[in-house]
Amino acid sequence: MTPPREIRVVVIGGGQAGLATGFYLRRSGLVPGEDFVILDAAKQPGGAWARMWPSLRTFSPTQYSSLPGWMMPPWTGDSGYPLASHVVDYLTQYEKRYDLAVRRAAAVGSVSREGQRLVVHSAAGDWLAERVVSATGTWSRPFVPSYPGSFAGRQLHTASYRDASAFAGRRVLIVGGGNSAAQILAEVSAVADTTWVTLRTPRFLPDDVDGRALFEIATRRQRARQLGEPDIGGVSGLGDIVMVESVRQARDRGVLRARGPFARLVEDGVQWRDGTKSSYDVIIWCTGFRPALSHLVPLGLRGPDGSIPTDGTRAMKEPRLHLIGYGDWTGPASATLIGAGRTARDLVAEL
Repeated sequence: MTPPREIRVVVIGGGQAGLATGFYLRRSGLVPGEDFVILDAAKQPGGAWARMWPSLRTFSPTQYSSLPGWMMPPWTGDSGYPLASHVVDYLTQYEKRYDLAVRRAAAVGSVSREGQRLVVHSAAGDWLAERVVSATGTWSRPFVPSYPGSFAGRQLHTASYRDASAFAGRRVLIVGGGNSAAQILAEVSAVADTTWVTLRTPRFLPDDVDGRALFEIATRRQRARQLGEPDIGGVSGLGDIVMVESVRQARDRGVLRARGPFARLVEDGVQWRDGTKSSYDVIIWCTGFRPALSHLVPLGLRGPDGSIPTDGTRAMKEPRLHLIGYGDWTGPASATLIGAGRTARDLVAEL
């Protein structure tokens, strides 16, 4: 058996958070492929953006959706925000521009301890690292809530959605109160009879508030917490859904109306809490994702609530491990393009 290759840093995940980390590692003087390596499970670049539905748009213009060092090229396709394909092209060129030497089809199965180092076991071999950065994101772990009963029609999650054409003339139930649900509803409602279900009344951000404003709010809140100042409140105080062009058009059509949760699934649809039933052909679950962290199970890092406690990006139970890109608990807005860059800067500075 080939012994693990010794290296200073292993970055697990070649999406936006992993690339931003690679940029700052390279800028600090480390050599890609020699001092650090980025391992990515996918065969192609682009991170989760390469697997998202083609009409998905970013929440901010390109100047506020860029990684460090190189501005995302302007979006000229229309007057809206960039499509997912534009982000994929950008990330593809970004890793080439900085020669980050991402190893692909190199899924990491586990991370374990060996003396003063961590061993990363991957499809591209094993690595003995001084430090490990986990940046695997959430897209590979779609979440569907559990309901009593069963539904005989088609069910799919956001992760499997591609476009609205497959639902033309159908009765579609869309479940979820976030941005993905609103964007998918906007599309599907143009060709199908739709019902939107949310846990609470949807809250729409003002038309002039985009991802940049959301990031700045999250950053100020994090800074206040670090300084021991009163909590100024997060972005949830403003609303939940960014009003990109397609969602604004859906609002103008009067389809952004939601009703509360149903009680159970039935064979041809759902039963509501008042006992009435509605029939549907399709249920689209826009119910979010969970962090993809199974590779860290051998380290035994989870707390009583099932999460991994962190101090900034550093795992509290394993100081040689950092996490980035999973949400605000691993850096303000670190699951966004602009937030990943700023969090990666601080992470590498700490390393």
